[in-house]
Amino acid sequence: MKYDFKGITVEELSFNLNRVRIEPNQRLDIKPQFSRQVRKANENAKLNFIALSVKIQSTDEEPKPFNLSATVVGIFELAEEPNAQQERSFVIEATQLLYPYLRSAVTNLTAQAYIAPLNLPVISGPIFPEDKDVYAFAPGNVN
Repeated sequence: MKYDFKGITVEELSFNLNRVRIEPNQRLDIKPQFSRQVRKANENAKLNFIALSVKIQSTDEEPKPFNLSATVVGIFELAEEPNAQQERSFVIEATQLLYPYLRSAVTNLTAQAYIAPLNLPVISGPIFPEDKDVYAFAPGNVN
């Protein structure tokens, strides 16, 4: 499916430092939670917005040194209106295209907060578990 990547914007960037005591040899499990939202413009079905988000929230059960929330939105114009399979493949591809921007935003946000920069993992392939089955059987993809 052909599409144009029209641009990217940040919808949300927030950081809160928590006063959590961390022992020198204690290892923290940050566990970022990813989510995605797909929207279409009402006036133009070919114009799509993919919002990719990450949240890190401290809880009593799993304290974290900070809370973080970041959302980047990619703007895409499709060459034609897709069928269901094409649309799903496009969403997976667009998510993979946006992820490095989200990763960079998180690293920069934490660095600007004067803490050790958080580097989200490099992910090649689908980010969301529900995308793996589609990606595995898409023509031209090798796992």
